[in-house]
Amino acid sequence: MKFTLNTLKFILKSTLLSLVLPLAFIVPAQAGEYSAQYRVTFVGTWTPDSHPTDFPGGAHFSPLIGNTHNEEGFIWQANEIATNAIRQMAETGGTSLLTNEINNMIMNTASAESLIRGSGNIGAVGMDAIEFDVSESHPLFSIVTMIAPSPDWFVGAHGIDLLNNNGVWISELTVDLLPYDAGTDSGSTFTSANSATSPRVPIQQINQSPLPGNVPLGSLIFELISTEGSPGFIFINGFE
Repeated sequence: MKFTLNTLKFILKSTLLSLVLPLAFIVPAQAGEYSAQYRVTFVGTWTPDSHPTDFPGGAHFSPLIGNTHNEEGFIWQANEIATNAIRQMAETGGTSLLTNEINNMIMNTASAESLIRGSGNIGAVGMDAIEFDVSESHPLFSIVTMIAPSPDWFVGAHGIDLLNNNGVWISELTVDLLPYDAGTDSGSTFTSANSATSPRVPIQQINQSPLPGNVPLGSLIFELISTEGSPGFIFINGFE
């Protein structure tokens, strides 16, 4: 079969376009992983007015502790059994076991990237602000703090994705903090005597007295401080 010169030019042009066009929809990131720095502020809103039933003396929250992580680095999840580390935090406010657990994730499994630590106990209407770094490979954020005094109750967040649907860092976000029962102690009031739950039951949101009605005890406010690099894929015309 013979081709005219124009036909050959058309075939060559079409072939080149078929090789080049797909590259227009995927632009590789610049050198260095896409990352960001955030400030997260814990704001306590636990008062006798918000939660009037048996409001305890000395009400406070234990030191914040958490991590930035990937899908393998969760420190807690609702409907799962609490680890010993979560039990220690929820029953006593202690953070040594969670610190060890998160450091192990960072050093040995790469499922976590940063250990998040607060400055100390927080008043029931107090605040604590923490700055932290997060990366595209570990964009999730989890944190916990004990509701004190209590048998094994806490507030926290798990797996907050700081990347939006387009793979870009969220500029600001507020998350309400509802109470959870760690499932490790069967006490029913803030000052109940120790009564270990055996076997442990899954972590569940508390929806009964003295913490009924889906009323938050505080909130987390995330503010984007800075970013570095570019997303792993830049979205063009809706294609990845």
